[in-house]
Amino acid sequence: MPSKANSLFDEAVRLSSMNGNGFLKIAKICWLPAGFGVVGRDDDWSWIPEESYPLYNASQCPFAERGFNCLANGRRDRGYTKWRWKPKHCDIPQFDVRTILEYLRGKRIVFVGDSLSRTQWESFICMLMTGVDDKRSVYEINGNQITKQIRFLSVGFNSYNLRVDFYRSAFLVQPGPVPKRAPKRVKSTIRLDKLDDISKEWIDSDFLIFNSGHWWTPTKLFEMGCYFQHGGSLKLGMPIASAFKAALNTWASWVESNVNPNRTSVFFRTFESSHWSGRHRNSCKVTRRPSSKTNGRDKSSISDIIMKVAKQMAFPIHVLHVTQMGAFRSDAHVGTWSDNPSVPDCSHWCLPGVPDMWNEILFSYMLSKNGELFQ
Repeated sequence: MPSKANSLFDEAVRLSSMNGNGFLKIAKICWLPAGFGVVGRDDDWSWIPEESYPLYNASQCPFAERGFNCLANGRRDRGYTKWRWKPKHCDIPQFDVRTILEYLRGKRIVFVGDSLSRTQWESFICMLMTGVDDKRSVYEINGNQITKQIRFLSVGFNSYNLRVDFYRSAFLVQPGPVPKRAPKRVKSTIRLDKLDDISKEWIDSDFLIFNSGHWWTPTKLFEMGCYFQHGGSLKLGMPIASAFKAALNTWASWVESNVNPNRTSVFFRTFESSHWSGRHRNSCKVTRRPSSKTNGRDKSSISDIIMKVAKQMAFPIHVLHVTQMGAFRSDAHVGTWSDNPSVPDCSHWCLPGVPDMWNEILFSYMLSKNGELFQ
């Protein structure tokens, strides 16, 4: 009997098909099942040079954040924009913007998560804009500027009656106030049993793409006086991994209770590899070419928890496992080519860049049905 971890690309790329069945045939174009998570091994796929890349010019896309537009911020080498992720035995379908825009007509896409989710959202919009003749027909519906703090952004493609939304929710669950009689070191809490209060706005969508992970660190939690709360109890000694799993279980219950699987496809992207180095992981050295070794960055306890929770769900979750894919891309981070060059950045990615590949895989899923690609 087939396992839930289906083989999509034979030995090229292992796909974790949540709630899927059977095995897919090898084809020149990679067939995509109803539920999937991309999990590659370093001998199964590679980043290959692609001279036709990049797919867009960030300086011509008003929704590409200046802080991620490395070329506009002074980066001179363009090599990092010209790599394509290639499974050994098949190809991710070539990006066809006209086809995808027509397919997305009348739909609503929602990205939920931290700043890495916002980066994917920006990439998604810039890629689609290359197929729109009248750029003025693409606009932020509330006239908002893209900032790091804003909680909600929505871009409309007027000619296609299409909306692409972003909701900032770094933890997915609710931040909370300091409980009574809490120790002085507690400045705020994360309520692990309560999903973010803006979650009701995510439901009415055709595609929901989640991420979380980069804020689940001691630096962004305990050192800032932020601790976990479950029910009425403050969990001062709870490990971060246990808290993250509890939060994801809350998210999973919400999905199964509120989202209609007959309408909405739900994705969860795994942890995106960063390339900080040094004893205190505060050194950021961006290379000119992809790394030949991962140095352990192809593994992530956050990604493992995401996979485990998704596998246990009755709702068909599509886990986009990008951890190993990004582990080799030490050349593609923002580094000092941001809008604040005095603060190096080896967590976020330049645009265009690695997030475009996440979206190419996402578009491939959107253009597939029952494992067969629309022609």
